Amino acid sequence: MAERILGKTLATVSLSVALASVTVKSSGCCSLPACRNSFLSCGFHLYSNIMSSSNGAKENSHNKARTSPYPGSKVQRSQVPNEKVGWFVEWQDYNPVEYTAVSVLAGPRWADPQISESNFSPKFNEKDGHVERKSQNGLYEIENGRPRNPAGRTGLIGRGLLGRWGPNHAADPIITRWKRDRSGNKITHPVSGKNILQFVAIKRKDCGEWAIPGGMVDPGEKISATLKREFGEEALNSLQKSSAEKRELEEQLHKLFSQEHLVIYKGYVDDPRNTDNAWMETEAVNYHDETGEIMDNLTLEAGDDAGKVKWVDISDQLQLYASHSQFIKLVAEKRDAHWSEDSDAECGGL
Repeated sequence: MAERILGKTLATVSLSVALASVTVKSSGCCSLPACRNSFLSCGFHLYSNIMSSSNGAKENSHNKARTSPYPGSKVQRSQVPNEKVGWFVEWQDYNPVEYTAVSVLAGPRWADPQISESNFSPKFNEKDGHVERKSQNGLYEIENGRPRNPAGRTGLIGRGLLGRWGPNHAADPIITRWKRDRSGNKITHPVSGKNILQFVAIKRKDCGEWAIPGGMVDPGEKISATLKREFGEEALNSLQKSSAEKRELEEQLHKLFSQEHLVIYKGYVDDPRNTDNAWMETEAVNYHDETGEIMDNLTLEAGDDAGKVKWVDISDQLQLYASHSQFIKLVAEKRDAHWSEDSDAECGGL
């Protein structure tokens, strides 16, 4: 009983330390004393869950990051039960599998070297040259020279398919329009009575799941540039266009991406590629074409990492890659659009 009370007390203190640290711009996480590191680990696991809950994700959402086999391989993760996800839970027998894909170990420009390489000294929790190693959820702990996933254990160490140790930053453009009939009138859902919103979805080549078109932020690149570039490449096949077509496409994309927009989510993503030492973070941004005129001048065409692309009606029936369904739900709420036929789900928010 005393141990349970002590555990709860430590978790509460840790959370206070973590929340206070969010506003601190110091990057000295690597040099923090070990006792403070343990507090940060515990606190940021809880803080991550709170952030997820407030942004529409399920509390303690850390499920896809524990699935097997690991994407693109036959590697099976060590099983991590729900009660052992958090680093603050002692687990002396935890023995995760180590795996980093051959494509990452080959040393492409988008990937870090191995931690063991003598000429590699990453500045974790800092802007490391052009590489952003800060997490959008605050400081993360470094253990034995490796960053530790702030959301908890995944059953796998190394980097898997991810290039960077620590946070791997992505950007997800959510392009929406109202569903309309042939006369141009907005279509309302017969049960909820709310207008139906549509978004541009791609079918990923790597796993066959439908998703928001998006991709990794290049070193030194602004998020706004990533959003526009990735949408053009995956949903409009811009890489295969002629010079004249690219210029025309750029004009339309400028109209779309220069509009007022909503930042839907910033932070950790429950992604199947995550490991104990590398994880996905994203900024999901909604650009809404209110009249539909801009997108009417653009022809959807799958390209780059996308196998297919189409407009999809937004509802709670969507099953999307990683945490994308949660982002889409947030868009529906922000735009006061149809989401569910369940009145409690519609009225209760997130």
